[in-house]
Amino acid sequence: MPESPLSAPTGAERGPDGQGAVFPALLRNQRFQLLWWSNLLFFTAMGCQTLILGWLAYETTQSALGVAVFAAVRYAPMLFGVVAGAYADRVSRVRMLLLAASCALLVSALLAGIAWTGQLPFSWLVIGGFVLGLSESPSQPARSSLVFDLVGAKSLSSANSLNAMTTSLTQVLGPAAGGALFAGLHAAGSLGVVAVLYLVSAVLLVPLRRVPVSRHQATEKLSSMILSGLRAAAGSPVIVGVLAITLASNLLIWPILNSFMPIYAELLELGADGLGYLLGCCSAGGLVGSLVLARLGDFRFKTVVFWWGTAAWGLAWAGFALSIPRIGLAVVAIVVVGVFSAVFGSLRMTLLLLETAPQLHGRVLGLLEFAIGAIPVSTLVLGAVVEQAGVVATTFVASMIFVLVVIVVGLLCLNPASSFVRRYGGRDAEIVRHCGPGTGAPRT
Repeated sequence: MPESPLSAPTGAERGPDGQGAVFPALLRNQRFQLLWWSNLLFFTAMGCQTLILGWLAYETTQSALGVAVFAAVRYAPMLFGVVAGAYADRVSRVRMLLLAASCALLVSALLAGIAWTGQLPFSWLVIGGFVLGLSESPSQPARSSLVFDLVGAKSLSSANSLNAMTTSLTQVLGPAAGGALFAGLHAAGSLGVVAVLYLVSAVLLVPLRRVPVSRHQATEKLSSMILSGLRAAAGSPVIVGVLAITLASNLLIWPILNSFMPIYAELLELGADGLGYLLGCCSAGGLVGSLVLARLGDFRFKTVVFWWGTAAWGLAWAGFALSIPRIGLAVVAIVVVGVFSAVFGSLRMTLLLLETAPQLHGRVLGLLEFAIGAIPVSTLVLGAVVEQAGVVATTFVASMIFVLVVIVVGLLCLNPASSFVRRYGGRDAEIVRHCGPGTGAPRT
């Protein structure tokens, strides 16, 4: 049946088995399209700005520790994830996203103005990075929960894969555009372009302000909402496993990508634009992985694919470290890193949303943001290690430790042969939508 404006796909559009028609139905969902395009512009701007500010931080300090300090402050607001997740379950999620885009717009315009004067010291880069983090991280639980509100449980896996594709696209466009803009327009002009992207992203969200969402009554105390989210997470081995692996990734893997790639660019004799293209290759791999997952739809054994795909992601990072300084091998390795990063990012979100009751989505995703909040501390620690041991050795050892952690956590929480975890599938996903907190899919 044809879709009315700003309406979600119906069961008929999805087909009797809920598989083949899910992907095209998502493409016809106008509400999801608006969110998708808004996310594309928002994270493209965020990628541009992070590369520009990170490059300026390294250019200013000429120190891995200096870059680590900038990155630690940039990602510190992730520690507010638990509180932000609770708010996402009691206030308008669209308004939270509009506030985030407006905040990013203002800080970009301010930094562009300061850069125009020719004086943009390291202290202002750190302040700008912190405000940028405030505009991104606390809004993530609302952004991810809104996907479920727009598409429902049956289309969730494909929708999250398309969102992961957005992430991959923006990681291609963001660094590449950021490097090109910085090389051509310098700091002031490139940050001005970023501000315009944030503005358009906010405008696309305006039609979604009246979309009904799964919100909790505002009468419950915030502390009680946070505790209910903790109980929901603790009651599900899948959620515990996903959060544990996410924490490990932010202690050992993400600081490398977020902070130390300018050092790899120097080892490979690349400039700012070359760094952007290198990161673009990583994101191109992520785009391929996301498209494959989106086409698969609501497939079975998501936990197993997440588990071993994440382990392969760690091994790919170890391979990237060993490829230095051979540029050809480095490009191949970073593309493989991108492919498996899509498996990690997309299925992580899908498993958390399917395993949680809709009214608790914001709170559980707030715990995810809190786990990601380990980045500031781990970035400082790894920055100190890189100063002593070098970025290649640090990356290799950290990657192998991560692989070991993923295997152990998977055996405990994600192993389909265990008494805790059974397979997810189309029928399971529909039932999960109506389950209580932490109950997850039916055990068969």
